[in-house]
Amino acid sequence: MSRIVTGIKPSGTPHLGNYFGMIKPALALAESDDSVYFVADYHALTTVRDPQTLRDLSLEITATWIALGLDPDRSILYLQSDLPEVCELAWILGCVMAKGLLNRGHAYKSVVDDNVAAGRPVDDGVNTGLFNYPLLMAADILLHAADVVPVGEDNRQHVEICRDVAGAFNAAYGNVLTVPEVRVHDGVAVVAGTDGRKMSKSYGNVVPILAAPQEVRRTVMSIVTDSRRPEEPKEPSSCNVFNLYRHLATPEESARVAARYLNGEIGYGETKELVVEAHERRLGDARNRYLDLMDRPAQLRKLLLDGAERARSECSELLAYARKATGVLS
Repeated sequence: MSRIVTGIKPSGTPHLGNYFGMIKPALALAESDDSVYFVADYHALTTVRDPQTLRDLSLEITATWIALGLDPDRSILYLQSDLPEVCELAWILGCVMAKGLLNRGHAYKSVVDDNVAAGRPVDDGVNTGLFNYPLLMAADILLHAADVVPVGEDNRQHVEICRDVAGAFNAAYGNVLTVPEVRVHDGVAVVAGTDGRKMSKSYGNVVPILAAPQEVRRTVMSIVTDSRRPEEPKEPSSCNVFNLYRHLATPEESARVAARYLNGEIGYGETKELVVEAHERRLGDARNRYLDLMDRPAQLRKLLLDGAERARSECSELLAYARKATGVLS
């Protein structure tokens, strides 16, 4: 049985890109593997500045995992900040990690590129947390001796950096850390947003997973399309609306709508209504479970604390090995 580890950052309300790119594949792995899930609130500190917002979003993420099918009795679910061991391991790893790996981190490079293009200083607006983000993520993974890390395509690089760090540590101190495998679910690694770009909170183009039907409808109706009329043949694979529909609908439903596209028998407005209906069929029950959980914040907090205790009982031994290997006195 493989150990899988995955987390999600509470920097905004979870959206369909999160669901199909990472959450759904991760939950599927949990059915047959040993699994650890965490809410990455320390990672969120790089961008979230309001304390109450961070608390609220952390509980939203927790309720979302459970509403979508995570069983906290079977899998470990905890809040990153409830497990300080991860920060200790991050420091240890940072002492063998090449700075060049962090220089190549895509989030950091993106800010640097924007600064250069705008004529600003290279590191303008860059906090150390952003720069060290891949290091903390490596500690999240390696602390639990993960075999497999399911991520969206945009986080593949972070796991590859984690593998490099584990290799460097093992080369220096012996075979202490497990080098994990990155797993990106084929076909749904990237979900297009309402403007055609990758669905992302930073672009403001998301369709929420568990929002009320009226909010889902409002965001779906804002999906950008071209001006072709319903009777004009259209290529479904190049349509933002259809590409979202095919994630939510069954293969048979998708095939029928694709044929109508090619034959000029459907307009974008009708397809958008089909997206809204498919979203409700697919996720309506989960939304109701989510709302029930959010009405019980104390229960959610207890679940996270219990999960942290379970995580600590498992990872304390690995941290002790790492400390001993480096010569840190216990």
